[in-house]
Amino acid sequence: MLQSFFLLCSGADRQLLKDCSAGEQTKFAGIGATVFFTAVMAFLAAAYALYTVFDNPYSSVAFGLVWGLLIFNLDRFIVSTLRKRDHFWAEFKQASPRIILAMIIAVVISKPLEIKIFEKEINTVLLREKNAMTLNNKKEISNYFQSDIDKNKKEIQQYQAEIAAKEKEVNSLYDTYIAEAEGTKGTMKMGKGPVFKEKIDKHNLAKTELDTLRRNNLNRIAEREQKIKILQTQQEQKVSQTQPVIDGFDGLMARINALNKLPMIPSLFIMLLFLAIETAPILAKLMSGKGEYDMKLEDLEAALKSTLAQDQHQRQLLVSTNAEMHDKVYADIAQDKKLYDLQRKKATELLELQANGFVEKQKKAL
Repeated sequence: MLQSFFLLCSGADRQLLKDCSAGEQTKFAGIGATVFFTAVMAFLAAAYALYTVFDNPYSSVAFGLVWGLLIFNLDRFIVSTLRKRDHFWAEFKQASPRIILAMIIAVVISKPLEIKIFEKEINTVLLREKNAMTLNNKKEISNYFQSDIDKNKKEIQQYQAEIAAKEKEVNSLYDTYIAEAEGTKGTMKMGKGPVFKEKIDKHNLAKTELDTLRRNNLNRIAEREQKIKILQTQQEQKVSQTQPVIDGFDGLMARINALNKLPMIPSLFIMLLFLAIETAPILAKLMSGKGEYDMKLEDLEAALKSTLAQDQHQRQLLVSTNAEMHDKVYADIAQDKKLYDLQRKKATELLELQANGFVEKQKKAL
């Protein structure tokens, strides 16, 4: 049962193989098994590749099945049409398109499995890249909002400086009128005279201005601090919104790029392994010797070519013979006097009718 299935996979003529030896059947069963397992590997690689892209097992399996069947049909067709010849290079030339295609397919399907095999190493590379991207993202967003934040902080510092300057002025006026009252400065007279009253009024006016300035500037400072909090909140929200994009940076292309940053030798050997697997059906057929099946198939094809050549030759003889017979028949007819007189009479009548018709047309024209 299993051998019959592998013989079916090989694309060989099973009716012809029934009359061959057991060893010949085993050889073609091995070729069919190679074709089948190559298709299985293609199915697994394609399914995993699509799973890393769409993260959907159903569509991945469906596409992998289509891809596996495509490779199976292609390998089966190539192997079944590859004829054993007396020269190896003639066979190799016939198989060269499939070998080139196998190299392309090996590169394509080896990458997803390389990604799976080196998944831990790739995750480490992606983690470093994500961390760097996160830092750069925060830096860019911070730079975007920092100008507005610095502007508001600068205004707060200006308002605070205005209050501090006014407080310094009020304190200076306070010290002045106290010193006037004590007689240590100013008029140098102790007591609350006219100069003292003037200086205390000036202090009180400055203190009133300070209270007004403090109240207004504190309101402005509160507004600026509120704006700073809003900007900081927006900055944090922007970071939160963009972080999922960075966290999702682990698609197929990102993993391929990360794989390329790893040492090349392991990936090269895996690709060579898949190249060997992909070319295995063709190489198996090329390396196998010319056996009983190939000789019988060659004999059947030679017999068919001979039959077709005979049929073609007979058709050519039939055409040439019919042509010669028709030539003789019409030559004999041309010598018949009765047919000649009848043809002459009819031609004369036709010429008379043409002449009369021409005359009638000329009369109408005049």
